[in-house]
Amino acid sequence: MADVITYRDAVAEGIAREMRRDASVVCLGEDIAAAGGVFKTTTGLLEEFGADRVWDTPISEQAIVGAAMGAAMTGMRPVAEIMFSDFLACCWDYLANEIPKVRYMTGGQVTVPLVVRTANGGGLGFGAQHSQATENWALTVPGLKIAAPATPADVTGMLAAAIRSEDPVVFFEHKGLLATKGPPPPPGHVVELGRAAIVREGADVTLVALASTVPLALKAAGVLAGEGIEAEVVDLRCLVPLDAATVLASLGKTSRLVTVEENPYQGGWGATVVSVVADAGFALLDAPVRRVAGECVPLPFADTLEQQVIPTVDKVVTEVRRLAAY
Repeated sequence: MADVITYRDAVAEGIAREMRRDASVVCLGEDIAAAGGVFKTTTGLLEEFGADRVWDTPISEQAIVGAAMGAAMTGMRPVAEIMFSDFLACCWDYLANEIPKVRYMTGGQVTVPLVVRTANGGGLGFGAQHSQATENWALTVPGLKIAAPATPADVTGMLAAAIRSEDPVVFFEHKGLLATKGPPPPPGHVVELGRAAIVREGADVTLVALASTVPLALKAAGVLAGEGIEAEVVDLRCLVPLDAATVLASLGKTSRLVTVEENPYQGGWGATVVSVVADAGFALLDAPVRRVAGECVPLPFADTLEQQVIPTVDKVVTEVRRLAAY
């Protein structure tokens, strides 16, 4: 295997590994077969596994997720792709009202082991309907696991855990990370869902990030280190299960917390993390908590305007400086 792999290729690798391992794993979605996916995240799957296991679908999110739900209830492990996470809204009844409730409503007699993969997030000038970070939509629905990897190895390892899960998983792949490169996943790589990672150690402030905001937080930490402020960066990896223990342990070292998220400030996942800290770790804090989040407006198409709306390195650095001076 090569020394590095792209995030994009790690998606296809993760799916292919599970399809080789388990014949009940199938893929479905728009343009995922012959075209290899609009973001080239399913390249090679049709060639290796054939049309019986890799299905091109009509442009109907309801059809894709509805078929996946039925397949999962009857013994298969479908991996369904919704091309843009904004369009989870089109199949929201299945995702919010049906899929996460079947196991509970049947008393455990029926499970729905499926994964809904989707391209998420902004920063690329795709406009208001193709750029949203929608993890917080799924966070409002009990019964869904939520994964959002930041590195290629985590993509493959978390896909393995997601596909093997007996519960439904919404798997957010960030569009802005697709071309990024990192160490390849070792053979048999599985990353347990709900286990955060400390990706940079520090003693002065904890930055909690997810997906695209992880490299952003790391860059901000590099700037801050030049000013004598050592930031610890926590990659949450998942929102459900949420690894609050790792966040609280880090806060025990640093006593200061900044969440960095692409969701809008209004109802973003950072608010949930902050409320958990207020409940379980208030005594650890030596300063107010700060949230760097998206602005509460539709995402602009113009790149200069979009940078005003989404988190940036400068915005994180500014908030940390304020906390350090508190």
